[in-house]
Amino acid sequence: MIPERSLEVLRAIVQDFISSNQPVGSKALLDRHPLGVSAATIRNDMALLEEEELITAPHTSSGRIPTEKGYRLFVDRLGDVKVLSSAEKSAIESFLETANDLDDVVERTARSLAQLTNALALVQYPSLGRSAVRHIELIPIGERRVLIMLIADSGRVQQLHIETEKQVAEDLLQELRGRLNGMLAGSQLAGVEQKLKQLEDEFSPERRIVVRQILEALRSLIDANRQEKLVVSGAANLAKRDLDFSGELSRVLEAIEEQVVLLRLIDELHADQHGVGLRIGSELGLEGLTHASLVVSGYENRGTEVAKLGVLGPTRMDYSGNIASVRAVARYLSKTLEGNA
Repeated sequence: MIPERSLEVLRAIVQDFISSNQPVGSKALLDRHPLGVSAATIRNDMALLEEEELITAPHTSSGRIPTEKGYRLFVDRLGDVKVLSSAEKSAIESFLETANDLDDVVERTARSLAQLTNALALVQYPSLGRSAVRHIELIPIGERRVLIMLIADSGRVQQLHIETEKQVAEDLLQELRGRLNGMLAGSQLAGVEQKLKQLEDEFSPERRIVVRQILEALRSLIDANRQEKLVVSGAANLAKRDLDFSGELSRVLEAIEEQVVLLRLIDELHADQHGVGLRIGSELGLEGLTHASLVVSGYENRGTEVAKLGVLGPTRMDYSGNIASVRAVARYLSKTLEGNA
């Protein structure tokens, strides 16, 4: 059992190292923190922390820096998380409120989160299994051209122009539009394919050619939703902190390019006592990310979590500030989606 005073010393070492990127010595701790004990006592506490592998000396006779285990204990014992300023909150809200559609909302969310944290921001699109059809629109734009629009309850709008083999009758589009919305509105996108299979046969043979083309185009829009997508912003923030990754930055950037890997990591993370999922260094389980940390939170639409967002940065990150930023941006994104619903 580590004494509370020693944990205070660990907390001070982590905070100072995050702030300065310099090994922390006993004299510096006494100068910067009201620990209320002598330098000799601080050195004894540091010896205990080093014995517990919570801190280490990068060089002989130098100060100490946190280990991965030290960061983890620091985060687990983190008290109050930083509160975003009124200016920061207002900036996030106004930036997202002026977005035009879901794509714009997601892009703006990623940029906002990257600016707040000086880390790499990751925003996952609402996934297929969590989205439902809100409306399907079929708009004639010529005798043989149709605009097909698929609107999901997440707010995402997808559209496709097609040219049909035969002239499209207005009454056919009206009937097909009505049947599609009556059959699919509120249905999970994952289950739409099955419902479409029987629809083609409900139309007369002379109309099936056009109906088939429209349904095939609609299926292609649904298939596009099947691709999990991740928007990334702030890679330059990582480049500025190359030394924090101990020469592994190129491997970190390679891992970022593998969106499937990042999506899997994000999906695996679940909220802890701070309301986020957080992994540090080797906990990520990926070679090349041993000096990185990931903070993730889910965001909602109509009270249901639809996807996640987060930040990736070095283990020497501002955990308190980043946790606060990730949670706040997730809340504002949820609010924005609710307002667009």
